[in-house]
Amino acid sequence: MPEPQVAAASGIAALRARGLRVSLGQVEVLHGVDLAIRSGRWTSIAGPNGAGKTTLLKALARLIPYTGEVAIEGRDAASWPHRERARRVAWMGQNETGAEDLLARDVVMLGRLPHQGWWGAASDEDRDAVEDAMRETQCWAWADRALGSLSGGERQRVLLARALAVRATILLMDEPLANLDPPHQADWLALVRRHVARGGTAVSVLHEITMALHADDIVLIEAGRLAHHGACGDAATHAALRNVFDGRLAIHAVAGEWVALPAVTAPSPTQVREARE
Repeated sequence: MPEPQVAAASGIAALRARGLRVSLGQVEVLHGVDLAIRSGRWTSIAGPNGAGKTTLLKALARLIPYTGEVAIEGRDAASWPHRERARRVAWMGQNETGAEDLLARDVVMLGRLPHQGWWGAASDEDRDAVEDAMRETQCWAWADRALGSLSGGERQRVLLARALAVRATILLMDEPLANLDPPHQADWLALVRRHVARGGTAVSVLHEITMALHADDIVLIEAGRLAHHGACGDAATHAALRNVFDGRLAIHAVAGEWVALPAVTAPSPTQVREARE
């Protein structure tokens, strides 16, 4: 897989938000988030259900309206021409539907649209990018199958290949591990690390806290606000994780990696009494 188009300039945040607010319907979901995501690193976004993780990622991708400021590589996101921004920032969403009759290779080819003219046919470079991405996500074997005929895990790998085919510097992924079995989750982890090693930036919303702790940095969102942003190996990050999840998580070092497990706590006297009654 070729390197991303252009690595973000050293010292400039790949993505930055200032005073970011998002309302869905009449309800404000994000409440003035200030955030700077470092370039050339993998940042995971985690937090309780309904905290606003996906909303934050979509706002950074300019997929939903927001107030405040979002900048891509130091430049106001709104000032980027649409096609230029689409070549720089690739998106993979969760539970995406539609295009059920399209062949898997044609779905992945959609990732090349920012590189093509309005009526231009696919080039050899486009076809190479599609094949490279599908081989990297191990879905080339069903390139000629309809998307609707694929299992959930197979579909997920095709959608990831579509994002990779953009060959963007910044890769945004919302719940990329959905429907993937443990071996393919490990493959995804290796893929993200390769993207970063090539000079890219990855940002992923993850419910799997242990997988989120494999990242370089983690952003914790709680009730629409930034609760913590720090390196995954920092003690302060682990304390923040315990706080965000109400003390129901414990972070352990296992074989050189951080693992999140349910916290085991002794029952309170009230719980013991109620269990006996």
